[in-house]
Amino acid sequence: MKDTVPATIYFNILGKENCKKIHEASLTIMDEIGLQIKGEQVLQLLLDHGARTAGDGRVRIPVSLVEQALKAVPGEFTLFSRDGEPYVQVNKDNTIFGTHSDQLEILDPFSGKARKFLRKDTKLMSTLAEYLSNIDFVLSVGLSSDVPTRYQTQAAFIETVKNFRKPINFSSNDLQGLKDVLEIAALVAGGKKKLREKPFVFYYCEPIPPLSHPEASTEKLRISAENGIPVVYMPYCMLGGTAPITFAGALAQCNADVLTGLVISQLVHEGTPYIYGAMPSIMDMRTTVGSYGAPEFALLTAASSELAHMYGLPFYGTAGTSDARFIDEQSIAEVTMFCFAALLSGSNLVHDVGVLDHCINVAPEMVVLADEIIEMLKHFVQGVKVNNEELALDVIKEVGPGGHFLTTENTASKFKSIWYPQLFSRKMKNEDSSEMKDKIHAKINSALEHHQVPSLAPEILKELEKWEKLFNN
Repeated sequence: MKDTVPATIYFNILGKENCKKIHEASLTIMDEIGLQIKGEQVLQLLLDHGARTAGDGRVRIPVSLVEQALKAVPGEFTLFSRDGEPYVQVNKDNTIFGTHSDQLEILDPFSGKARKFLRKDTKLMSTLAEYLSNIDFVLSVGLSSDVPTRYQTQAAFIETVKNFRKPINFSSNDLQGLKDVLEIAALVAGGKKKLREKPFVFYYCEPIPPLSHPEASTEKLRISAENGIPVVYMPYCMLGGTAPITFAGALAQCNADVLTGLVISQLVHEGTPYIYGAMPSIMDMRTTVGSYGAPEFALLTAASSELAHMYGLPFYGTAGTSDARFIDEQSIAEVTMFCFAALLSGSNLVHDVGVLDHCINVAPEMVVLADEIIEMLKHFVQGVKVNNEELALDVIKEVGPGGHFLTTENTASKFKSIWYPQLFSRKMKNEDSSEMKDKIHAKINSALEHHQVPSLAPEILKELEKWEKLFNN
């Protein structure tokens, strides 16, 4: 089982009273203002359990359904490795980070230029994520430009599962992609029953803010719940665009959308693991982009984590991202700020590490650099232990005034608890130019040349080849 961050330092943004006020506002949105919910099966399920419709086309969800769902949903669950071994306990107390295995573009680590993402890049990203100790899952989206759209989801997942043993978060271009990936995952797990019992995958889908839950979204949620697959249902809204410009209003709206997904998931299959996700960012009125590096984004994502924990649910966070297109001073500052905010707010499954350019490209070099940054920050959030052993009065007495601690047994036994960077320099005399790029490239090359991911069983590979023939035709 993965050793997660033993954090002792957290911060609160809202506090209990403000969390309660936002919760009450969300219930008002759901019960009185209403939401647009599509999908015949899901809509009928809601109506059969007390939801109401009116001539305005909106669905009102009573408070009682929210309360029932909160009682039914588990507060934690286990994610497994591809090989069926327990990997991490997902709950509100643990934090792990993940990156993309595919994206619209990749910032090529060898040319330094952004280009279209290709199927071969999924292997690169998966191998690198498998190699790095602070990257514990990947998000497989299905955006390879050299694969037919119909099969992008399936191709990305197959390439990922062949080169990655840790848990896989996936999304799909369409419903068929979701169904096919569940079939492929079941093949790898040894059957649908084993996949349900030991999930090594979890699904990501979204409503469309403000307060719109189209059929594509609700059906994805329904299919995931029916199969017992842990699911993230995450509104991505822009303040002043698809959410109120006020922080509290945006949080209340996002929370209403997340709670709506929770109600649906528990009505479909009570006890389905549900991961609270929210991405309330700003719309930059100068450029109209939804920012991936704004301080408000980090702030409101951290506040959303606090709401999730109030409900006892794990939170799907965002960190390690930037609006900059390349690895530069801006991207490093934004990546570090977001990772720090994620750890201090207790986010649990933190995705998008290494994603740049408003979520257009993924940068392998930034993923490597973020791995170092995350390790550094983990040592910070461990805080300071204060007990008799740590106070070390006997050692201070032994050394006395004017002495030194370099040769004490205490130092010899504990000096490795201090963080020693792999990329950052602490040389007695630094070089005249930065060595960082060379170190990052060396780590990427080491992963690609020397890190071997055990192959899947021959019978599984044979079945996967049948799928791959579809992509290559």
